[in-house]
Amino acid sequence: MPSEEELIAQRLEKRERLLAAGEAYPARTGRTHTAAAAVAELEASEAVGVERTERPVTVTGRIAAQRTMGKAAFLDVRDGSGRIQLHVRADAVGPEAFAALDLLDLGDFIEASGPLFRTRTGEPTVAVTSYRVLVKALRPPPEKWHGLQDVEARYRQRHLDLMANERSREIARTSAAVVASVRRFFHERDFMEVETPVLQTEAGGAAARPFVTHHNALGRDLFLRISLELHLKRLLIGGFDRVFELGRVFRNEGVSTRHNPEFTLLESYEAYADYHDVARMVEELLRHVAAEVAGTLHVPHGEHVIDLESPFARTTYRQALVEHAGIDLGAHRDLESLRAVARARNVPFEAKASWATILDGLMSALVEPHLVQPTFIFDYPTELSPLAKRKVDDPEVVERFELFVLGRELANAYSELNDPVEQRERMLAQAAKAAGGDEEAEVADEDFLEALEYGMPPAGGLGIGIERLMMLVTGEHSIREVILFPAMRGRSE
Repeated sequence: MPSEEELIAQRLEKRERLLAAGEAYPARTGRTHTAAAAVAELEASEAVGVERTERPVTVTGRIAAQRTMGKAAFLDVRDGSGRIQLHVRADAVGPEAFAALDLLDLGDFIEASGPLFRTRTGEPTVAVTSYRVLVKALRPPPEKWHGLQDVEARYRQRHLDLMANERSREIARTSAAVVASVRRFFHERDFMEVETPVLQTEAGGAAARPFVTHHNALGRDLFLRISLELHLKRLLIGGFDRVFELGRVFRNEGVSTRHNPEFTLLESYEAYADYHDVARMVEELLRHVAAEVAGTLHVPHGEHVIDLESPFARTTYRQALVEHAGIDLGAHRDLESLRAVARARNVPFEAKASWATILDGLMSALVEPHLVQPTFIFDYPTELSPLAKRKVDDPEVVERFELFVLGRELANAYSELNDPVEQRERMLAQAAKAAGGDEEAEVADEDFLEALEYGMPPAGGLGIGIERLMMLVTGEHSIREVILFPAMRGRSE
C-alpha cells in the first residue's frame, strides 16, 4: 500500500501532465445543472415517456468513486446538492480523452457534458460526450470515502469530515436552516434585526469571564463581548420597541460537550412586555423552528422524544429545588447553611464561592438533569439575577425564567430591570464581588447606567444559545457536532 507521501508524489506527476496538456485549474465552468437539478430533469423527462433526454446537460463535482471496465468507465461525482453518475465510453469521448481518465483520482473535480439516462440498475446517469478536469487534488480523500471516523480528526479537519460524512453535511445544513427559521420568526413579528459591537469597553450583561484584547491605536484594553444585552437595551432607550440580534459572543471558560468559548447568541427585547409574554413567545418560537426545520413537534433525541406540542411544564426555582432535591431554599439563606447542604449532597464548590454560586451549583447538579421535557423555571433568587426586575410581592426573587430541555438550559429571560437607581446599586454590589476575586461577577457599566437614567420602557428580554437549539433539532448530544469549527486543545495536550 503506497504511503501518503507516495500518493501525493503520483498526483503531482499527474498534475504536471495535465498542465502540459492544457489547464488543470480553470477559472470558469460551463455548468448548466447541479446534480439534483439534473436528476430532476431526467425524472421530468421520464414522466412524459422520454427515457433519454435530448438536450445535454453539463454537471460538475468531486469524484467520489471511479471504476473502469474495458472501453467504458463509471464515475460518481458529488456537488453541494447531491450525487450523480457519469458514464464515459471511449467511442463517445474519443480514445485520447478516454485514456486521459488515468490522470484522474478520487477527490479531483471534473466537468462533464452529455444527455441523461437511467442505467439498468436505476441509476440517474450522464452519458458523457466531453469532460475536463477542473481541479487536480494533491491529497487523497479520507479513508477512500468510507468515512472519517476519528472524532478528534473530524473536528480538527472539518473539511475532510464534510467530504466523507453525509451526516456531518446534514447537520450543517440543518443548523443553517435553524438560523434562517429563527430570523423569519422575529421578522414576521416586526422585530428589527440589529448589530452591536463585538469589542467593548466593559464585558457586561452576563456572569462570565471575558477574553481581553488590546487596541493599539486607542492604547487601551478592550473585551470581546460576553453578551448582547446592554447595547440592545440602549436601543429600547433610544425609541425602538422590538429588536433582536443573532451575534457571536465569547466566554473565556472551559471546553465541553455543552460549552465552546465562542458561540452564537440570540437576544431579543420587546418594550411593554414582561417575562410571561416572553415565555409564550419562546414556546411559539420552538414550535415554529421544529415545524419548519424538523417537520415535527415531537423531536427524537436519543432515547427520548421531545414533546414541543403540549404546553411546556412550569414551576418555580424554589419548587423545583424542593421537588427534585428536597432542599427548601427559605431555610438556607445564609452562606454557611448552604455550604453544609452542598457538602452533604457531594456538590463541589470553591472555598471562596458565594452563596449564589453554590446555589447555582446545587441547581445544576440536582435539578437540571431531571428536566428532560421542556420545563420553565420561574422566579429566581435576586442574587442570581442582577439585571432582572424584582417581584412586587416577593422582593427576594426576580421576574426571570430559564427554559430547560434535555437537562440543559436553552433559554434565559427577564422582566428587565429599568429602575436606574436600583440597577446601579446591584451593579456596584456585583463590582464589589469582582474586586473580591469573583471572576464571573457582573461589571458596573457606567455608560449603560447613564443611558438607563434617560428612561427605558418596561420590557421583556430573551437570550437563547443557538447551538443548543441546533442540538435539540438535530438530535445531537455534543455542541461540537453543530459548530463547524469548534475550539480544540493543542495537538500535544
